Amino acid sequence: MPTTPATAANNSSTGAAEAIMLELVDENGTTLGTAEKLAAHQAPGQLHRAFSVFLFDEQGRLLLQRRALGKYHSPGVWSNTCCGHPYPGEAPFAAAARRTYEELGLSPSLLAEAGTVRYNHPDPASGLVEQEFNHLFVGMAQDQLRPDPEEVGETAFVTAGELAERHAGSPFSAWFMTVLDAARPAIRELTGPGAGW
Repeated sequence: MPTTPATAANNSSTGAAEAIMLELVDENGTTLGTAEKLAAHQAPGQLHRAFSVFLFDEQGRLLLQRRALGKYHSPGVWSNTCCGHPYPGEAPFAAAARRTYEELGLSPSLLAEAGTVRYNHPDPASGLVEQEFNHLFVGMAQDQLRPDPEEVGETAFVTAGELAERHAGSPFSAWFMTVLDAARPAIRELTGPGAGW
């Protein structure tokens, strides 16, 4: 992983795991402070900065990922291409590009901002809460995928119709439809009217 000031502050040179810190924000997305990742997600949840990425192939199909079974939050469920949290002080755009590469071995093409959405989604299975101010990004997936098996269990490119079928029959992350619906205007602009998004 490339080292940046943000990642250097969040990596340990001793091999001991350091706490991952998230950026706490107010309802307008203004930074208020930091909290440890797990603590921020414990009920009732602390509002923090996050991002969601939606990448498409040249046929206008959305790249989904099924989260690895070993993840402590929402394991084994399908979700958007990539989602996560910027390190404190890290720009959401940089975090989105970094994390997409870390999880999928893919550098997005034409990555563009697609607005923000604020939500509060409890996860009944884990008892954790997604209390997030989420920055949305859309772009293209034009390179070969090399998923990290510790992060990603499976990937799939789906049309809008295939997504509807899959969503009806498979478990998805609690936040998936909220972030997808919020990103739809930018998705339509990227994929064109014929893709059906």
